[in-house]
Amino acid sequence: MVTEAFLHWLPMLAALIAAGATGGLLAGLLGVGGGIVIVPVLDAALGLAGVSPGASLHVAVATSMATIIPTSISSSRSHARRGSLDPAIVRAWSVPIVLGSLSGAFLASWVDARILAGVFGCVAAAVALKMVLPLDHVVLRQTVPHGPAGAAIPAAIGAVAAMMGIGGGVLSVPTMTLCGEPMHKAVGTGAMLGLWISVPATVGYLLAPAPDAAGLPLTIGYVSLPGFAIIAPISWGVAPLGARLAHSLDRRRLSAAFGVFLLVVAARMLHRAFG
Repeated sequence: MVTEAFLHWLPMLAALIAAGATGGLLAGLLGVGGGIVIVPVLDAALGLAGVSPGASLHVAVATSMATIIPTSISSSRSHARRGSLDPAIVRAWSVPIVLGSLSGAFLASWVDARILAGVFGCVAAAVALKMVLPLDHVVLRQTVPHGPAGAAIPAAIGAVAAMMGIGGGVLSVPTMTLCGEPMHKAVGTGAMLGLWISVPATVGYLLAPAPDAAGLPLTIGYVSLPGFAIIAPISWGVAPLGARLAHSLDRRRLSAAFGVFLLVVAARMLHRAFG
């Protein structure tokens, strides 16, 4: 019986380890928080473990968000040591991004899984096109906007990121670079902003009504404690490696390769939402 139970959970264990390592690497390398990888992998792993489709994506999003807390700390510290943070943007965006994150987590806790899949798929497809196309040097303006627009942008990023279970880097980094922020500073700043997204969103998911996740033990709200316990330390340990590689590898090729992967993920999520 013990052997059968172990074999039943082995694919999920392998998927969690792979998701943690890949998520941590991408968090440091591209400033994307890792959730863009963790969510689809964990969603698929939960399905294999027998969790109902109505609950698996919610649990994947919430658990991914919880793992982003230590990953963002590890990644942002590594970038800060290299001077790749913009304190002015962090200060200006912190409050609206927290409020947006809380709103997104609250909304995601109540909507159908198909809506979450649709949001994830649409945003992932848009980000994938940005990463695949040679648009790295496109700049729409020279500074990040201030005033109401300056607050609305991070609030929207926080809300969408919370609903997707991501650290927001796939949204904040392109936004900052389009506003004239250098890529390396945008990546480091995006890693720090991931902390302001992940903490309030995780609290919201922990307090959400428990899902119908039959066969999934030790779940608080929508957060899987075993999933967090496996993914978080691996992501934490690998994120500094990604930050070091970010300063030595060809980012255009990495961005294009990751964009292709995102297109596949987006297609799967959109099929789940509308198929």
